[in-house]
Amino acid sequence: MQRRIWILNGPNLNLLGRREPELYGNVPFEEYLTELRERYPEISIGYFQTNSEGALIDHLHKVGFDCEGIIFNPAAYTHTSIAIADAVKAIDAPVYEVHISDVQQREDYRQIAYLRPFCAGHIMGQGLKGYEMALRFLIGLDPFSI
Repeated sequence: MQRRIWILNGPNLNLLGRREPELYGNVPFEEYLTELRERYPEISIGYFQTNSEGALIDHLHKVGFDCEGIIFNPAAYTHTSIAIADAVKAIDAPVYEVHISDVQQREDYRQIAYLRPFCAGHIMGQGLKGYEMALRFLIGLDPFSI
């Protein structure tokens, strides 16, 4: 059976490649995802993006009991959603929280991270490479050797 990892992206991440490229880069996520899948053909990498808090919670519930792990960039919901934190806490799959930018070096309101205590780990400020680092953590490979 093929190992299954999910990537979940929250609000405004559908605009990667166009939104604030000086902060988030100029590569659309779908382009990066294609490259990631090519580098790890032995892993089934599912992908879900939405701007809706409820849809993220529903998807966590749907996949969080039968996959090897979840790479989750909740975007601004990191700082506002107790409901998403509760959903992460409720599922069995380990969750790695990923942020493209280093949110600790940004606005004061971004210092709150409701779901972080319920995550297996977090990566921030590594750009899109943070997703691959989280994937490598989840499958037991050295995340720093990429």
